[in-house]
Amino acid sequence: MTATDVALFPFADYWWFYLAFTAAVLLLLVLDLGLFHRKAHTVSFTEAGTWTFVWAVMALAFCFGLYQYCLWAFPQDPRLMAIPGFNTAAEAKQVALEFLTGYVLEESLSVDNMFVFVVVFGFFGIPQQYQHRVLFFGIIGALAFRAIFIALGSALLHFQWMILVFGGILIVTGLKMMFSSDEAIDPEHNKILRLIKRFVPITNTLHGSHFFHIENGKRYGTPLLLCLVFLEMTDILFAVDSVPAIFGVTQEPLIVFTSNIFAILGLRSLFFLLAGAVHLFHLLKYGLSVVLIFVGLKMAWLNSLFNGHFPILLSLGIILGVIGASIVLSLAFPKKPDEQPAA
Repeated sequence: MTATDVALFPFADYWWFYLAFTAAVLLLLVLDLGLFHRKAHTVSFTEAGTWTFVWAVMALAFCFGLYQYCLWAFPQDPRLMAIPGFNTAAEAKQVALEFLTGYVLEESLSVDNMFVFVVVFGFFGIPQQYQHRVLFFGIIGALAFRAIFIALGSALLHFQWMILVFGGILIVTGLKMMFSSDEAIDPEHNKILRLIKRFVPITNTLHGSHFFHIENGKRYGTPLLLCLVFLEMTDILFAVDSVPAIFGVTQEPLIVFTSNIFAILGLRSLFFLLAGAVHLFHLLKYGLSVVLIFVGLKMAWLNSLFNGHFPILLSLGIILGVIGASIVLSLAFPKKPDEQPAA
């Protein structure tokens, strides 16, 4: 028996950790909306940069705290101490690097999703001062959906053949992203939005930051509501790719969950920081496609070449290197003016 055969954080022993972490995240979100963003306003570049830095520092602080906790908790776990040659320091470092790699991977994949946000906000005519509110409630839904996807993925990975399936999905997704052209987003003909309009009458105009508006005693949804629903649907589709990707980094649900949540928390401020310049990173999709293919190969093949676990530090270096190179090359070789997307 080796450390890879034993769950480091079994849910039966760490349910309290999930509960406390979720409660802390909800508290942060309440403080965010109720204190720092209580009044609708346009998020400035400086404010977005500050919050991006704050969320990143919090993720790194959590990573360091998780490392310290592992150093303290692992020696007290008889299951782990019974494993021949178990090295507490090495396993604690592995956990911290897996969290950091998962966080970087999820944050990188989310950048590609920002173009969707820009188009959707433009389509529904959502002013900048209300976009933060939509993204805030979008994150609440994303937390629930990610928890469901992660629980499902963790259960499926108990079957060894599912690792090959997940790996294959990532490879196919990466190849599709690499060779496909940019597809137009058309919320107007989305079947789910059309279904919502059948049961919930929708106003044609915004009513401040409200998702619903009462007129003549009748409740109407606003374009803000439709925008929120559409963003939730895009996040579900996004999770289909991103959750298997992070399981390619680690199979510990606790690390998958926490790194996913920190990446989502930082997504709003990162959106406001990069929204105006996201079109400049036109080569990013190729970098992301290479990363997805690499993670898929890691799950389906490379891990088996390294006694079940491809070196996590090397994985982190490859992901950072590919993403960084695609960003640098995008800036060094910008698109021609006639190739720029329309505003």
